[in-house]
Amino acid sequence: MGTQLNQRNLDVKRLVVKVGTSTLVYPSGGLNLSAIDQLAFAISTLCGQGKEVILVSSGAIGVGLNALRLSERPKAISEQQALASIGQSKLITLFNQRFAHYNQMIGQLLLTHDVFDFPASNQHVMDTFNTLLSKHIVPIVNENDSIAVDEMDHRTKFGDNDQLSAIVATHTDADLLIMLSDIEGFYDANPLKHDDAQLIPTIHQIDDETYAVAGGKGSRYGTGGMVTKLTAAEIMLADQRQMILASGADPAIILDILAGKSIGTWFTPEGKGAVQHG
Repeated sequence: MGTQLNQRNLDVKRLVVKVGTSTLVYPSGGLNLSAIDQLAFAISTLCGQGKEVILVSSGAIGVGLNALRLSERPKAISEQQALASIGQSKLITLFNQRFAHYNQMIGQLLLTHDVFDFPASNQHVMDTFNTLLSKHIVPIVNENDSIAVDEMDHRTKFGDNDQLSAIVATHTDADLLIMLSDIEGFYDANPLKHDDAQLIPTIHQIDDETYAVAGGKGSRYGTGGMVTKLTAAEIMLADQRQMILASGADPAIILDILAGKSIGTWFTPEGKGAVQHG
């Protein structure tokens, strides 16, 4: 993983940061309080630098599992939604505590897909985002898991928070989406199976071959996998926006990414943010 400064020319005013359950919850099910603190620190630092930051956070069901000391996600939708309700309240409490420590205010938005499908509700939620950001408040976004379900005629579920983060980024006119995951970026082969797998530092377009490389499932506490991250990147590229996929082991890595260090995989339209080799 490279450490050259200013290798990437990132001119960012507004950005979306997406954290997966694997960043917030240990494989054992315990809460990763250090990661939550470092996430609050990094985002608060960026806000202090005048940047506008939206946080899309997974983890409600994972935190709910931890609260009830359950080792496996229940199969019944109603039980999953109850866990999300419990976990989301605990998660936002933790975020409130840690962001307050860094003197940064936050707000919560729980969204369903139909909010973006209907012009009136879409405008209202955009007004909320813009008002919060104009007041230097960090919107913390999650899917409203307690009520979102798949229905024939009324779309409410996003499917995963990777897609949600890209939709939020494009709708709010964000310059960049930083996606923190349990992998350091996109590889030319599965690094868990191939010791010689190489990290791809820059991708300009996503095609069938790219998707073919992206196999495997996410962790048992989350729903995301590499395919969903590529789908999010495809949404960003189609809208001429940028995305960086990097490890969320230490969320303070966000500061290094914004400093231009070559970290993770940079999905960027051809010719945008030219690389300066040095």
